[in-house]
Amino acid sequence: MARVLAVDYGEKRIGLAVSDELGITASPLMTLTRRSDDETVRQIAQLASKLRVAQIVVGLPRRTDAQEGEMERKVKAFAEKLRQKVSVPVVLFDERFTTRIAEQVLLEADLSRRKRKQVRDRLSAVILLQSFLEAQRMRE
Repeated sequence: MARVLAVDYGEKRIGLAVSDELGITASPLMTLTRRSDDETVRQIAQLASKLRVAQIVVGLPRRTDAQEGEMERKVKAFAEKLRQKVSVPVVLFDERFTTRIAEQVLLEADLSRRKRKQVRDRLSAVILLQSFLEAQRMRE
């Protein structure tokens, strides 16, 4: 197994996390400020190359009623643009509750609103990636 890069896509910020080389643990990487999809895709493609990732997982914000929402369509379009720029597989993975879980963890850590805002997206990406890695192990 090789490193996996996770992308928690948001309209303002994009949280990134990366796995270790064994695909066991996820670590926060950074938060990108989204200016445009093209700029964000370029930044992620450069980072994926630098980190030598074998795969990129993009969180898919599914609705609980199974209907495709506007954000899900935006994420699918973003993932398609990313596929055009990288030479590794880009997969979508259900991230329905990652932001809510991240917010709960940060509230329990008693962080200020400002501090929570700074780390929420990276933590969401870590939760997304850890869930993805565990799902991969279950398939093996």
